[in-house]
Amino acid sequence: MRAWQLRPGFTTLEGLQFLDLPKPVPGPNEVLVRVRACSLNYRDQLIIAGKYSAGGPLDQALVPLSDGVGEVEAVGSAVTRYRAGDRVASCFFQAWEAGPANARQGAALGAPPAKGMLAEYVTLPETGIVPMANSLSFEEAATLPCAGVTAWNALMAGPKPVVPGRTVLLLGTGGVSLLALQIAKAAGARVILTSSDDAKLARARALGADELINYRTTPGWGAAVAQLTGGGVDHVVEVGGAGTLGQSVAAVACAGEIALIGVLAREGATHPIGLMFKGATLRGIFVGSAAMARDLNLAIDRNGIKPVVDRVFALEDAVEAYRYQATPALFGKVVIRL
Repeated sequence: MRAWQLRPGFTTLEGLQFLDLPKPVPGPNEVLVRVRACSLNYRDQLIIAGKYSAGGPLDQALVPLSDGVGEVEAVGSAVTRYRAGDRVASCFFQAWEAGPANARQGAALGAPPAKGMLAEYVTLPETGIVPMANSLSFEEAATLPCAGVTAWNALMAGPKPVVPGRTVLLLGTGGVSLLALQIAKAAGARVILTSSDDAKLARARALGADELINYRTTPGWGAAVAQLTGGGVDHVVEVGGAGTLGQSVAAVACAGEIALIGVLAREGATHPIGLMFKGATLRGIFVGSAAMARDLNLAIDRNGIKPVVDRVFALEDAVEAYRYQATPALFGKVVIRL
C-alpha cells in the first residue's frame, strides 16, 4: 500500500517519505479501514518540527496524521459494531469512549506511540472509530476527528452547553474556529469572530458570523467584545493560547467560560485574577471522546452543516498540503484525498 512516513531525526518536511508498505491485517478486535481522505491540523506541523508535547525530533518512523475517514474493508473475529462497507472516521484518542478526560484515554493518532492515518489502509480498534456523518463527502468528513470534536467539546460538552441566545467569541478562521462557528450558529448562538484579514472576516460573515472584529485595527479587542455585548460573551473558544488569553479574559462575561485549546501564541499574560473577579471558568480542551464524535456527526446530519474545506490535495502531493496549511492563506481545513 502507498503511505507517507516521517523518518526519525528530522525536523523539516524533508523527513517525509512516500513509500510502499505492507497492507496491515486486522487483529481480533480491529477493523481494516480503506482510507479515502485525511485532513491536516496545526498539531501535525508541530510533530514535523519536533515541537509537539515534550519536543524534539521523532525517535521512530511514523505514519502521520490523526484525521482520516474511509470504508471498513474487513473486521477482526471479535468485532461486533462494524461490518465491511461501513463509512467510518478515526477517533483522535483510541480508548476514550465517553465521559470526562482521563489518564486512560489511550494513545492519540499521528504521534508516537500510536499509528497515523496517511496511508491507503490502517487497522484500528473498533473503539477507535465512529460512524461517519451520512450527509458528508469523505473530504468533508475528514475535517472532523480533531478540529470538529475539539469545537464540539468546547461548545457543547461542558457544564453549560451553548443554547439559543448565548454569545460565543471565536478567534481566527482556522479549522477549529470555523467549525465552532457552524456549530454555534446551529445551536442558536450569537457569534463574534476576530481576524486580522478583512477578506476572511467577510467570508466568516457569509458563514453566519454576527459580529466581526479586525484585531489589528482594534488591538484591545477583548474590551471591544465586552462593550459590544454589554458585559461579555458566555463562551470563548480560545485557540491562541497564552498570547491571547488576557484578551479573552477581558471579553468573557461574569460566570462565562473560556475553552482553552490553542498553543499558537505561547507567550503572554496569564494571570488568573480577571477570571476570579468575574467568577468565570477556564476549561482545558484536548480534542474529545468517541461519544462526542458521535454526537457531532449526528448534529452535522441534523443541521445540514458542511465543513469548510479550503483545498484538497492528492496523496502524492502531501508535502504541498503541509506547506499550504502553514501559510496565512489558510481558511478552514486542508484535505488530502486518497
